[in-house]
Amino acid sequence: MSTSDSLPASGPSAVPENVRWVLLGIMFAMLLAMLDNMVVSTAMPTVVGDLGGLEHISWVVTAYTLVTAITTPIWGKFGDLFGRKPMYLASIAVFIAGSALCGAAQSMTELIAFRVVQGIGAGGIGAGAFALIGALVPPRERGRYQGMTASVMAIGTVGGPLLGGFVTGHFDWRWAFYVNPPLGLVALVWLWLKLHVPAKRIEAKIDWAGISLLTASITAIVLAATWAGSAFAWGSWQILALGAAAVSGLAAFIAVEKRVSEPLLPLCVFTNHRNFPLAMVMILVAGVVMFGAGLYLPLFQQTVQGASATNSGLLMLPMMIPVVIVSTLAGKVMSATGRYKVFPVLGTLFLAAGLGLLATMNAATSPLLTSLYMVLVGIGLGLTMQMSGTIAQNSMSLRDMGAAMSSVNLFRTLGGSLGVAVFGSLFTRAVRTAQPTGAEADPGALRHLPTGAKATYLEAVTTGTGHIFLIAAVLCALAFFAALFVIEVPLKKAGPPTSAADTTKNTLAAAN
Repeated sequence: MSTSDSLPASGPSAVPENVRWVLLGIMFAMLLAMLDNMVVSTAMPTVVGDLGGLEHISWVVTAYTLVTAITTPIWGKFGDLFGRKPMYLASIAVFIAGSALCGAAQSMTELIAFRVVQGIGAGGIGAGAFALIGALVPPRERGRYQGMTASVMAIGTVGGPLLGGFVTGHFDWRWAFYVNPPLGLVALVWLWLKLHVPAKRIEAKIDWAGISLLTASITAIVLAATWAGSAFAWGSWQILALGAAAVSGLAAFIAVEKRVSEPLLPLCVFTNHRNFPLAMVMILVAGVVMFGAGLYLPLFQQTVQGASATNSGLLMLPMMIPVVIVSTLAGKVMSATGRYKVFPVLGTLFLAAGLGLLATMNAATSPLLTSLYMVLVGIGLGLTMQMSGTIAQNSMSLRDMGAAMSSVNLFRTLGGSLGVAVFGSLFTRAVRTAQPTGAEADPGALRHLPTGAKATYLEAVTTGTGHIFLIAAVLCALAFFAALFVIEVPLKKAGPPTSAADTTKNTLAAAN
């Protein structure tokens, strides 16, 4: 192995005394975005029933994740340049404003537009949270605090569907968005008082060219994935033009990043150690699975299996609870041993198996059997998501932590955005010809349809979701091979920074 695979110091030399209180505030802010995704996914069938536009259902999520992906590296770099605390607080404020606007939306077009505002704030929340954790806690010690992250996931991923189902069933879907402002205000005040990181301002030019090129490239990629096979044929000039724009934009972006003094995404984070790009592959796939399953499992359960909005939230528990339990246990083992490679290897296998089984579901599949399949997916997510982020953090220097962790969030949200876009195209194509008049109004309206029309529509929904889960399973198989090639470098502990020579020696020993 070359010395380019040696790992720089990637964390502080000691853990702050009040770190648990600080992390609690950071985790609480992350809860905003996590609650929003899961609550909105569960509430979407009812939102469509009120505002109409089943063909635009994926855009409610796609608009959010697309803008989150675009703004994530921008927030991360601005945090590196101008201070992580002010940027993090600003992103929370933007998210609060977007949430209030979404709750007041009067049409699907307005809702999608206001989700863009939410996505801008969410990009800063995700990028800032992981950069702050990386700056406050050494890699080896992060497993001790992984239980806090798991607790947030418990509230966000388990409580999200429950809250979404409860709010939708007993109040109004608008309160799925109105729950965010009070939580956001609590997070703002908490972090303003408790979060103390060294204030800094680096005199450097902002990489506006990189920002513009990356924005254009990501937009072209997601639009192509959204429209291909639904609005336009895969070989149409519109899709080919978007593909060409994405490729040329990325090529120009790389050329710009090589020559500017303060690049938006330093290319060294992808080339200094091979673990980082491998972690990005796993994080990308986890994003696809999390967003895809979160959106289309409730849709299948409500439409095909006849669950109410409230019960659909409860039925998501078999996938969400294992995420929390497995993530916590894996974090404790990681802290005790410093080892982590086995977790994403097993996690991607569980994901592929669970999603493959979900792809076999039909109208006769019982909720119990569906729950068993979801347990496998939950175990896989618990073993993959947190560990992939730790692998990425352990590959970076503290100087580039913001840009590196924004890359982590970028790939996670980009995976979700691409997944929802492609899945939405597949689903729309599957149900377009089979959708009876009035079926989009509400899943409950299916009860009043003629038997033949209802059976045809349910079969189309089953086919569409089956294709979605099958593609996700194939992607997880690819992530499994990425996990196999990870070099297990022992995680650094708190204490004096490791010297370059010692780090290289440890890396070579771990590789052998």
